[in-house]
Amino acid sequence: MSAFEEYKFAPAEFSGVVRLFPVPNLVMFPHVMQPLHVFERRYCDLLEDALRSDHFITLAVLAPGWEADYDGRPRLQPFACLGKVAVSQPLDDGTHNLLLVGLRRVRLLNELPPLKNYREATAMVCEDIYPPNQADRRGGLKQELRTRLLRLLPRLPQAREQLEQLLNTSVSLAVLTDVLSYALDLGLSDKETLLSEVNVHRRAELLLGHLATAEEECEASASGLAYFPPAFSHN
Repeated sequence: MSAFEEYKFAPAEFSGVVRLFPVPNLVMFPHVMQPLHVFERRYCDLLEDALRSDHFITLAVLAPGWEADYDGRPRLQPFACLGKVAVSQPLDDGTHNLLLVGLRRVRLLNELPPLKNYREATAMVCEDIYPPNQADRRGGLKQELRTRLLRLLPRLPQAREQLEQLLNTSVSLAVLTDVLSYALDLGLSDKETLLSEVNVHRRAELLLGHLATAEEECEASASGLAYFPPAFSHN
């Protein structure tokens, strides 16, 4: 994870107000990098404002029913991911390509009045929590995830190298669960649940549950490989 060292979150840089980049089908997580193509005028303005100041952009998920009011202010899911622009490339047509690094979970509190052509809200940073006096359990959960994923490697040729690199590093359980939550092709609501879960042990248990369910479906199906392992996300 050394590539992310320069993007460590500095609480003093965070004003408590986030620039919202709402998307319908992508859940961003801390500790991952997401490419984005920015083309709507309001989000080009958002990016320009971010680049002039703290480089922060918050990727939020549109709640069901957003289609009826996409150009307005449709409801958002309460948890989002605060990110920092790592690379931004302006294009000749006025659009931008960028890479966004996930920094922290945030809980959206109150949306601000529409003084700009993009949306803003107050937000609270949600730090990871490890249950006290459960260090042994932490190591056990990490090993359970590692064991299951190593067993999957032959069935994931397209992601084998990335998984092996991840599993051969000394990343924390928190980082491991976030990377897997982002990478595995789980349902949108499942990913939202994982993003909202600040208890790292619980997050690991949820992931293990998803993998166990998928394995059971594999064993119950004559064409099990169609179900298991979960594909890697195309985010």
